[in-house]
Amino acid sequence: MSDKALQATQHIALQVTSSLGGQGLVGVELFVKSDEVWFSEVSPRPHDTGMVTMISQDISQFALHARAILGLPIPNIQQHGPSASSVILVEGESNRVTFGNLAQALAEPDTQLRLFGKPEFKGERRMGVALARASSIDEAIAKARRSAGAVKISF
Repeated sequence: MSDKALQATQHIALQVTSSLGGQGLVGVELFVKSDEVWFSEVSPRPHDTGMVTMISQDISQFALHARAILGLPIPNIQQHGPSASSVILVEGESNRVTFGNLAQALAEPDTQLRLFGKPEFKGERRMGVALARASSIDEAIAKARRSAGAVKISF
């Protein structure tokens, strides 16, 4: 992202979180196109879209949230490298969900799956995410998409 877009995202996120008040982790979701930034929504809790922190850094969004609400220090966060997540979606209706082809989905180095274990679904539902780390963002995105796409959901 450009420096101008980064500054805009930080400014918008600060405005939103300052207005909310309180303590804890808040996900401020934004749309970025070139240097333009638009506010989308705020999630005042850890959210599955932030699960990428489970592979991208040494302190996940969940640990950061716990530290914030408990008043514990948040030290320097060590980044592990370019990372991405890709959603595992299902569409239909069922109360009998099984996941398959997991060995293939996890075959590449630096990939992880988080399957949500939702017992049922109706319509389109997020059932998990694939996480990946690589030497570039583009490679991490491609790897996460391959991993998510390899998961087979039966119902």
